Amino acid sequence: MVKNAHEFSQQAAIEMEEIGLAQAQEEVDKLIQQQEQNGRPKILVDRSAFSQKNFDENFEAGQRPSPTVRQVVRKKLSKCMCSGDCIKQFFLGLFPFIHIMKNYNIRENITGDIVSGLTVGIMHIPQGMAYGMLTTLPPVYGLYMSFFPVLLYFLFGSSKHVSMGTFAVACLMVGSAVTKGYNSVPHVARVAHLTVNDTNGSASGIESEEGAMSQDELDIRLQFAMSVTFMVGVVQLLMGVFRLGFITVYLSDPLISGFTTGAACHVFTSQIKHIFAIKTARYAGAFKLIYTYKEFFMRLGDTNYVTVIISVICIAILYSVSRFINQNPKLKPKMFMPVPIELIVVVLGTVISYAIKLETAHNVPVVSDIPTGLPVPNLAPFSRLSSVISDAIALAIVIFAISISMGKLLAKKHDYEVDANQELVAYGISTIVSSFLSSCAPSASLSRSLVQERVGGKTQVAGLVSCVLLLVVLLAIGPYFRTLPNCVLASIIINALRGMFLQVLDLKKLWSVSLIDFFVWIVAFLATVVLDVDLGLGVAVIFNILTVVCRSQQPYATMLGQLPGTDIYRDMNIYVKAKELPGVKIFRFEHSLFFVNTEHFRTMLYKRTINPRVLKIAQKKRQSKLAKANKRKEKEDKDPEVAIGESLPDQALPLDTFDMELQATKNEMTISVVDHTVKETPPDVDFHTIILDCSPWSFVDSMGVKVLTAIISEYKAVGVQVMLANCKGGIREMFVKTRFYDTLESSSIYVSLHDAVQHALHLDTPNQIQDEDDDDGTGSDGHHDDQDEADFNDIGYVDENIEDSGAKKLVKSS
Repeated sequence: MVKNAHEFSQQAAIEMEEIGLAQAQEEVDKLIQQQEQNGRPKILVDRSAFSQKNFDENFEAGQRPSPTVRQVVRKKLSKCMCSGDCIKQFFLGLFPFIHIMKNYNIRENITGDIVSGLTVGIMHIPQGMAYGMLTTLPPVYGLYMSFFPVLLYFLFGSSKHVSMGTFAVACLMVGSAVTKGYNSVPHVARVAHLTVNDTNGSASGIESEEGAMSQDELDIRLQFAMSVTFMVGVVQLLMGVFRLGFITVYLSDPLISGFTTGAACHVFTSQIKHIFAIKTARYAGAFKLIYTYKEFFMRLGDTNYVTVIISVICIAILYSVSRFINQNPKLKPKMFMPVPIELIVVVLGTVISYAIKLETAHNVPVVSDIPTGLPVPNLAPFSRLSSVISDAIALAIVIFAISISMGKLLAKKHDYEVDANQELVAYGISTIVSSFLSSCAPSASLSRSLVQERVGGKTQVAGLVSCVLLLVVLLAIGPYFRTLPNCVLASIIINALRGMFLQVLDLKKLWSVSLIDFFVWIVAFLATVVLDVDLGLGVAVIFNILTVVCRSQQPYATMLGQLPGTDIYRDMNIYVKAKELPGVKIFRFEHSLFFVNTEHFRTMLYKRTINPRVLKIAQKKRQSKLAKANKRKEKEDKDPEVAIGESLPDQALPLDTFDMELQATKNEMTISVVDHTVKETPPDVDFHTIILDCSPWSFVDSMGVKVLTAIISEYKAVGVQVMLANCKGGIREMFVKTRFYDTLESSSIYVSLHDAVQHALHLDTPNQIQDEDDDDGTGSDGHHDDQDEADFNDIGYVDENIEDSGAKKLVKSS
């Protein structure tokens, strides 16, 4: 019988197990089917709710490594050990061309480098002469810029496709510095170069009318040009030595775009007078364009119509060929190289001018004599250094920002790296050396760099090929361009500005993407146009930094809600289904907390929740009214109070699990019973806990900790608990250093928002309001100490909907 019973129990256990397995399999099949229907897998995580303290204890968290000063110094010194390999790496880094030439493949690279070098060299000739005029020096100095810097950059530069030399914006800024410096020279030193009109009534900031430049005037201008070039090189070299290549982050793309477009307006203005052959004074400083155009329109009657006709024809030819042939997507792949239309126009203009005697017969201004040979090294860079420091700093930063942007763009396309700090060293050395050889500050040219890469250039050997072509021009061909009209060079410059002016189209995209970037562009453009080029850059940089400060000072702040059925919390302004949890406020401040935005943090937190100071005043008023009401009740009828009992449940109620609060009226008494496991909300407010989502915070400074401490103390005084979630390691270390845990226990910092919410709703005991007076006869915990449970015969529930507070009201009768 016992055996049969034992077998029966085993059989029953097996059957129960099979039933359980079947049910489990059914649940799995149902879950898989549901996933296949909605196409979204479900995640089920079963773990304990962690505070940060418990999490660190369970998983043995350590501290982030913080090396001492001795360790840092020792690590730096270890890199300075003089060894053969260290010296080799130093020279390979300083002279990147060694590595390039060591791995140079003649069969694959030489053809493309020769073709691109000749193409770019042909472009250098007209652009060098044209942009040289922007520096307020004779055109031959533009050819020097196209030769010496390119040769030196080959030795030190790390980019394989950048074409150094003349660039419109850089040349314009050099010319602005030269004009400003020339105007600062005492009047007596240049009185011989002024006309009668200039000596009688020229305003400050105006120099002599354009015309034939005397040797003395050329010497003064050359001193300022070479001085600013030398200082640009020094600034760039120091930036490279001290690894300051990151400084260009303050020059955003909208800023560069707006600045170069504004600079293009200055370039256009400087050349429009050559188109009309009108002699105007050169102005410097703020509102120079206004003064220039005012005088230009006043002298519009002096227009030479021959130069206007020549200019219109040249601009039409240049635009048509570059737009419909060189940039034609159908013809471009079939062309061996772009049509060198600039050089063709220069050659034709020179030949036609010589044939029909434009200079003498029609009074057309021409380039005049171009000296042959290379310039003799001179000490002009040391003569005017103190006058050009501010201009040099602005020019150095602009050249670096434009050049490194183009270098990185092409390097990314061809899968190699460009070292920004090495580029600074290359720019600095080539600019310093070039300043002693009558060459102005060079910059990477956007148009020539793109052409050099597009026609097959592989390395900087293409720069050497273009230098050979420029050397031939400087030594032999230069004088043949003597009869070239200035208006032809001006036409080349104006046609090249088309790309810069088209940057205005960026405004439409910026308006839809970012209003801040839109206004950065507008400010950079207007400041550059209305003020001078260097002043405009300074204003644009300051405004750009201010936008960053403003965004840091007043970042976005919001309240988070829980998406139903998940542990995900999102911005309730964005997600309609995100709901606020009863009794809990989740606040997120989307920036690091530091001295700039601490007051904004406090203001937004109080605005989204409640000001604890106002709440404390309201609570004191409430307590005072309750005390007065209790005193009045004591003076009234002292007869025993009787309350009518209601139907009560039959089962016994475990009163030891409740807190009871007694409220008496004339004929009945009401007891409020609060479950220990449910948070109690303070009076006059509908929440008991504030959770700060610290996930956006990358750091907190001492001011931020100070404000956090004050806020937590203020909320604690009115019975509201503050919790923190998602605090990074660096922030917790800051809390330790500032003794923050004296105010907020480390157990009130949680690993995630969901952990904090679970603790706030279910696990933590409620904070008690810190009452200063207990005039109503209750203790600080809300119990009536003089009441005895034996005085009550019956306890029953009153039917009221009070789920949010977690309380149930009862009525007693005696």
